[in-house]
Amino acid sequence: MRLVMTEPVERMDRPYARRWWALLVLCLSLLVIVMANTALTVAAPDMTKDLGLSSADLQWVIDGYTVPYAALMLLLGAIGDKYSRRGALVLGLAVFGGGAVFGYLADSSTTVIAARAVMGVGAALIMPATLSLLAATFPRAERAKAIVLWTATAGLAIAAGPVVAGALLRDHGWSSTFLINVPVAVVAIAAAFVLVPPSRAGHHDRIDYVGGLLSVLWTGSLVYMIIEGPHFGWGVKAVTAAVVAGVALVAFVLWELRHPRPILDVRRFAHRRFAGSNLAVALFFLAVFGAFYYLTQHLQFVLGYDALETGVRMLPLAGAVFVGSALTGYLTPRLGMKWTVGAGMVGGTTALALLTRVDASSTYGDFVAPLVILGLAIGLALSPCTDAIMGAFPESELGVGGAVNDTSLELGGSLGIAILGSLLATSYGDHLTDATAGSRLPASALDTARDSVGAGYAVAQGIGEKAHRVAAQAAAAKDPQQAAQLKQQATELAGGARQMADAVGSAFSDAVAHTSLVGAIVLGVGTVLVAVLLPRREAVAAEVAQEERELANSTAD
Repeated sequence: MRLVMTEPVERMDRPYARRWWALLVLCLSLLVIVMANTALTVAAPDMTKDLGLSSADLQWVIDGYTVPYAALMLLLGAIGDKYSRRGALVLGLAVFGGGAVFGYLADSSTTVIAARAVMGVGAALIMPATLSLLAATFPRAERAKAIVLWTATAGLAIAAGPVVAGALLRDHGWSSTFLINVPVAVVAIAAAFVLVPPSRAGHHDRIDYVGGLLSVLWTGSLVYMIIEGPHFGWGVKAVTAAVVAGVALVAFVLWELRHPRPILDVRRFAHRRFAGSNLAVALFFLAVFGAFYYLTQHLQFVLGYDALETGVRMLPLAGAVFVGSALTGYLTPRLGMKWTVGAGMVGGTTALALLTRVDASSTYGDFVAPLVILGLAIGLALSPCTDAIMGAFPESELGVGGAVNDTSLELGGSLGIAILGSLLATSYGDHLTDATAGSRLPASALDTARDSVGAGYAVAQGIGEKAHRVAAQAAAAKDPQQAAQLKQQATELAGGARQMADAVGSAFSDAVAHTSLVGAIVLGVGTVLVAVLLPRREAVAAEVAQEERELANSTAD
């Protein structure tokens, strides 16, 4: 057996014998780049304390990964198609690992954000390469099953990130959540050379770099606007980004319609199955990332679980994703993707609707059913959509196909965190104002507490610590009158601390319920739109045949 796999998959006269082992490498690569985002959600509090991050700093630590990741995927996917898909995967893992080392050594908000941006560039190389290599390596009859496992891995990574980060944070600092990526990247690089066959487009003309750069401009500006506007206000930066995104998108579409070899043939969006699949992916991850954003906060701050305990309690979602993926592999060939995807989106809407019942008395048990239903929904809906998106592209554009799927995913996730996260913050602030009306707490303390649930509990803790100090002074006072006054003051402060903590927990629980209602409405409306767009089972065959004719014509040209 050769140590390094050198025979290109395009030259093999039969399916690659070790393709399932190759899939394991691709899933490992996917796992590490998804976990890099979800792990940070539980490492953020320690990082904030250690580096003294402001809320804006923390937001860009999280989203510094997202902007290059979303913006570069289409162009880098096309480059991988032309030159080497495995090369793109290996280079991406090397860049990602280098960024992780940079993050481990970082000692300021600027260097952490820069490290996350480097990791985002690596992820933009890795993500489309995993799907394009999967599609190139597996015969069409097995591709849907392989995509099911790929999707299940993404679901596992969403829940596994907090578990791994939580375990590390018990004995190590936040920087360990960066360093853990390095050995995984090294193993994946070595395994890619041994198990993943090289692949590139058999027929590929010059890359449409103008279209690629326009895609970088409009996607990057759009994601920046999505992050900047809801979180930091619609000032000059957000409005400028919105204008740039709109102009660049129009220019991109017009250029692609006129170019003989576009980086992305936008006419594909006229096909109902392709358009509906992309919409479903975007809407689903809007709901999933948004819900994950506030559920992890509720488990940590309101219910008081530490990082590891929070991660463990998200595992029902991961297990349900695997079950849902197994079901879609059985149901989609029998019922058609319209019904399977529709059932998944209805399930996601139901999960968010159940979260509207959250209140100050809710326990972890109230979250189990929504997590399980949401996991089942992910498994049911996403695999058929990804298969449909990849099936719309010829073999020479599999990297672009993977990039389109992943860009829809990332745009949806960014929208979910930005829109639902902003709504959560506004709702929390409003509910906290109502809950503390008439209190004797200083206005500055209330303003600080309204900033976030973490800040609210920090204010309550600070008041409690002051109560302990005053009580100690009362115990040490020799003057009975002074001791009585100090004791009374300590009692009032202790009562204020309890009042603030109760108000913060109640306000955030109410905000979760309100945000979940809006998320359920958005996903419910999206479910109807996707149901209208996706063709019925009998119409799919005709649309697939039309896509195949167009692909054959484009290849012949």
